[in-house]
Amino acid sequence: MTAFVMASAPARAGDVPGSCTGKFVNPITDVCWSCLFPLSVGGLKIWPSGRPDTDNNPSFPICACGSPLPRIGIAVGFWEPVRLVDVTTKPWCFPNLGGVKISPGFNIGRGTYATTNQLGGAGQNTAKWHAHWYIYPLLYWMEIVTDFLCLEQSSFDIAYVTEIDPLWQDDTLTMLINPEAAVFANPVATLACAADCVAATVSRPIDPLFWCAGCQGSMYPLNGNVASHLNPIQSSRLAASRMAYKMHRQFLAWGTMGKEGLCKKYPMPIMKKQQYRFQMVNPSPMVKGRYACAPIGASDLKPGVGRVWPVVGEDFGYLVWRKRNCCAL
Repeated sequence: MTAFVMASAPARAGDVPGSCTGKFVNPITDVCWSCLFPLSVGGLKIWPSGRPDTDNNPSFPICACGSPLPRIGIAVGFWEPVRLVDVTTKPWCFPNLGGVKISPGFNIGRGTYATTNQLGGAGQNTAKWHAHWYIYPLLYWMEIVTDFLCLEQSSFDIAYVTEIDPLWQDDTLTMLINPEAAVFANPVATLACAADCVAATVSRPIDPLFWCAGCQGSMYPLNGNVASHLNPIQSSRLAASRMAYKMHRQFLAWGTMGKEGLCKKYPMPIMKKQQYRFQMVNPSPMVKGRYACAPIGASDLKPGVGRVWPVVGEDFGYLVWRKRNCCAL
């Protein structure tokens, strides 16, 4: 898949049904390197940060892994840039690959912003997004920290594209992987998301409210169909959050935070939102400030100001920061 995309020509302004825009991520100028922090040893933050950390760092600094003879190590916690995600209304558009658009030879539905009529004559804005999930272990490539086994050691790859996934296109089919969505389709569950919005903006999201994506809306269904589109930043961040949750639900992403992650990754079919931060890198990188790499569900008011514009600024790319607790041996 990677070679096929890289060999394709960039889209031109006259492409139909729409031109694909974007640029490669510059690891020097487009990455918020302060998002690495806080750095902790056990429950002690040895390199603090103005950004809140997760609430489940192991309290004890000494750890042990392996059997029958365990190896003793130090429990460290840090944030690692490990994934990229495209979010676009244009099928087969890859903003994080420089705005490359490919033509696979078969028709895939184009994403949209739309207004649907509701009871009483009111209109409801909706959106339909496509997404792509990249493996992107930036720290390992750049050798910023050498001989550190806690880093994910892998190569760049495109791990998932939603254009060929029927579950991403259809809410009914998506119920196959999120049947519990029906339980939370009620006003009480929706109202609880207001608390998640406030918590994620002020500090960190509330993991027990797993059906909420805070200020962005509902985490369900796990696809790109956004029933309440307020603005492109809000709904694209929601699609990126759903994509991360979908990868967990399909066991293509794993848990790395907390004492359970000290020795190895573990299954996390119900994603803990505190494990991730999203940093916009396309169309306009956000590299400074407390909300440069905001947690899932945080308000998009500040990150959204002036970061999307018509025609050439409507395809989004996010760098995914993942919390890692590890027993450094």
